[in-house]
Amino acid sequence: MAATSPTLTAERILEATEEVLRRHGPAKATVVDVARALGVSHGSVYRHFRTKAALREAVTKRWLDRTSEQLSGIAAGDRDPEVRLRAWLWALFDAKRRKAGADPELFATYMVLAEENGPAVTEHIADLTGQLTAIIADGAGTGVFTVPDPAVAARTVFQATGRFHDPGYAREWVRPEAEDDLGSLVELLVRGLSSP
Repeated sequence: MAATSPTLTAERILEATEEVLRRHGPAKATVVDVARALGVSHGSVYRHFRTKAALREAVTKRWLDRTSEQLSGIAAGDRDPEVRLRAWLWALFDAKRRKAGADPELFATYMVLAEENGPAVTEHIADLTGQLTAIIADGAGTGVFTVPDPAVAARTVFQATGRFHDPGYAREWVRPEAEDDLGSLVELLVRGLSSP
């Protein structure tokens, strides 16, 4: 009896697409390459993702969602808001730095894909600033932070820390002083949010 292949799912396609992107890069990776890696026809891939652009957008979103999911637990936690804010900012830096360092080929590929997929990046940033807003709003509600508008404060914190999570700065994340710089910035931001 012949072995049956696993059911073709969107998740399997996305996993294969990541591997194809890692090997070939975004300029040379094709839907045919993904189908070949899965042992199916390219038409089978198109049944799940109507276009190559849709597939690339889904892969980008999946990659970005991994970071959002890691951070959501910190944002939704019940620890003191100041502790959560510090932990969240450090976890964001660690997640981005780990992605850049652990798999530089795939990270470079995602830099290209993120440029192509504005909606996925916009949604990711909105999710992250939403998590920050929740932390800061909790702090404002308990008197830990004194900010009139938590959403504005969250956007400001996110923008101020951009050097430590925006992929355009990835080369700086390995500098020996990067952690000290982030630590100093986090202290300054927490003091600013706590000031009357």
